[in-house]
Amino acid sequence: KSQKSKIKNQKEFKAVLVKKEGKKLDQFAIKNEKEAKKIVEDLKDAKFRVLKIERKETKRNPPEPFTTSTMQQTAWQKFSWPAEKTMQIAQELYEMGYITYHRTDSLNLSELALKMAEGFILKNFGKNYYQKRVYKTKSKVAQEAHEAIRPTDVERTPEILSQKLNSQQLKLYELIWRRFLASQMAQAIFDKTEVEILAKNYGFLAKGQILKFDGFLKIYPMKFEEEELPELEKGEILKVVKILPLQHFTQPPPRYTEATLIKELEKHGIGRPSTYAPILATIQERNYVKKDEKKRFYPTAVGILVSDLLVKHFPEIVDINFTAKMEDSLDKIANGEKNWVEALREFYEPFEENLNKKYKEIKGAGILEKTEKKCPRCGAQLLIRVSKYGRFLACSNYPKCKYTLDLENATGILCPKCKKGEIIKKKTKKGKFFWGCSNYPKCDFVFWEEPINKNCPKCNSILVRINSKIIKCSNKNCEFLEER
Repeated sequence: KSQKSKIKNQKEFKAVLVKKEGKKLDQFAIKNEKEAKKIVEDLKDAKFRVLKIERKETKRNPPEPFTTSTMQQTAWQKFSWPAEKTMQIAQELYEMGYITYHRTDSLNLSELALKMAEGFILKNFGKNYYQKRVYKTKSKVAQEAHEAIRPTDVERTPEILSQKLNSQQLKLYELIWRRFLASQMAQAIFDKTEVEILAKNYGFLAKGQILKFDGFLKIYPMKFEEEELPELEKGEILKVVKILPLQHFTQPPPRYTEATLIKELEKHGIGRPSTYAPILATIQERNYVKKDEKKRFYPTAVGILVSDLLVKHFPEIVDINFTAKMEDSLDKIANGEKNWVEALREFYEPFEENLNKKYKEIKGAGILEKTEKKCPRCGAQLLIRVSKYGRFLACSNYPKCKYTLDLENATGILCPKCKKGEIIKKKTKKGKFFWGCSNYPKCDFVFWEEPINKNCPKCNSILVRINSKIIKCSNKNCEFLEER
């Protein structure tokens, strides 16, 4: 909930309600619309007075040089590149001799690299922009023999290499080059202002921030908000322009993107720099997960089935702590602290025993359930099965009858053209979604907008969803449109 104020010089700014009767309010303290309206009513005739003005300098540190995981995460955030693609391009740059080894979890930088960065920054930006930093690797098992990912020669600027690299190689090189230099540059400095405003027994807070010195931001731009507050005086009475009762809803944790999943793997000690990209590639190739329109992962039917099966029958194998413990054990073997035969025996003997036992127990895992439906080709019973492509209907008379119907993308809508097939979600070669008849190529009917299982009240054609708020008739000659 916020209020807009205007003062002598007519500059508007926002202040947010943070206190009631001297007590701090959290984001969800105002539980419903009724409470919000009561506060708005209480503040109708209130005087908004400046209670306190606090000005201070804040500093922002540059990011660390890249490790494999942070490079993959940043390339996803900036370019929407999958981890596999980022590693492929990094491999090309490494083979050309332009960057150091790109499979590393170390933040270490050699003295040669530090001197190289110092010389470049002093020459091109001046001593105010230089600040030497030695970074400590957070990972207990990081291989310090490798450096962080950096350019082999900082004098090879992106401009110099622009004629030698293709557009994607240049993008990644410039990102690595800028990040490395930024890690050895001065902090960015901001002037921050906080203004406390009192209205009856309600306390508001207005925040302002302006950049005073760009520091590392000069070479490595990052998002930040600049909000300049007007000149105010303690005790000044402000003119209220508008009081806005804004409602906040609790949100469930968002689904993972490639970047956030890599971050989570690293956090739990699962995988190594060389395996992050293959892990993500494998779960997609095996159809355990897919990406939605926002490129966030969601589990498929086969992914849920495999996960449930593993959790039920091999709980110790899929336990996060087991995976991290195994990584730790492998590191001890590499460092000569543990005997590899002993480590293998500890794991494999109980695993082999359980595996042989489960081979006999788990049968027909590919059949989810029987149905009452009959095969349209031979009349036999249809079964719901699961493959690496997801759930599908299959004839129980297989292999004599090979009838199948994709259930992952089924809509349950009868094709309006042939009246026999079902409308299913498909994808063009270029990745664009459309909805077509399951009877293709016998029936070539398609929708380019998502159909819903409702008919138009005007002409009885199928309705289609344009977005989350708008539904319209699929018949081009019908003008029916509904906004929600």
